Amino acid sequence: MNSGNKSKQAQRKPMNLKDVLEKLKSDYILQKILEYMKKNISLGIIKYNKGLQKRLNLNLKDYKNYSLLIELELKLDNYGKFINIPEGQKRYFHIYFDNSNVEAKRDRLKENENVKIINIKIDKQVKSFTRLFCFCQNITSINFKKFSRTDITNMGCMFQGCISLEELNLSKFNTENVTNMAYMFDECSSLEKLDLSNFNTNNVTNMSCMFNKCSSLKELELSSFNTDNVTDMYKMFSKCSKLKKLNLSNFNTQNVSSMNRMFNKCLLLKELDISHFNIDNVEDMSFMFKGCNDDLKKKVKEQNQNINIDDD
Repeated sequence: MNSGNKSKQAQRKPMNLKDVLEKLKSDYILQKILEYMKKNISLGIIKYNKGLQKRLNLNLKDYKNYSLLIELELKLDNYGKFINIPEGQKRYFHIYFDNSNVEAKRDRLKENENVKIINIKIDKQVKSFTRLFCFCQNITSINFKKFSRTDITNMGCMFQGCISLEELNLSKFNTENVTNMAYMFDECSSLEKLDLSNFNTNNVTNMSCMFNKCSSLKELELSSFNTDNVTDMYKMFSKCSKLKKLNLSNFNTQNVSSMNRMFNKCLLLKELDISHFNIDNVEDMSFMFKGCNDDLKKKVKEQNQNINIDDD
């Protein structure tokens, strides 16, 4: 390279990153790169390819801003398990994103990946669903098309943090062997209704925070629930601030040890009959009705003198 070329190269100022993107927006190469990145949820193809950076004349010092410009979050090392497959087991399932007929053969979904609709078919034995969709904050709809397995035992944190979830079809769920439902719908703050009429809870022992922070739920039908073996109801309905009534007449609480903050900040709750609650084994019922309206507290006190409602 002659000295004149070297001089010109030295004088060349790096282009503004946004200007570069605008300049190359219609470029075939860049389009293919963006398609690849959106498909594979990774910016590594550019980040670690110096030749490609030079070819595209990109300054990647401000790497995070670059990722934001193409509407992808930079969390390359922060993947959450999408399907929790125990080590050594094969991944037997089919997942279809955004009503597509193209099957996605992967078991990971980035926390805030821009996927809004998921159709999933479970067709082989998988023993744990814990954290299945945990903190997938963009998902608005989940539909289980097939759920024929009977050996699922853990559904803890299954939909936890799905703050945009508005539609959840669980009609094909089989929960007959599930023992853990703790935090199952925790922070599903956009769900207005939830049909759990087919839930079999005969073997469930932990329901702590199960509906915690479901702040948009207007009704919750739990008449099919069997709580004979439940030992933990900590924050079970805490901050269900739009619920006006709860029918828990079928609840057996003889084995429950914790009711701490069970109805905490259920601001609109007016109809609740817990006169039948057996609290002989309850060790902690502090703040059970903290933040609830005075009329409800008065009714509860009249129903069951042993219930503690004086922790405000």
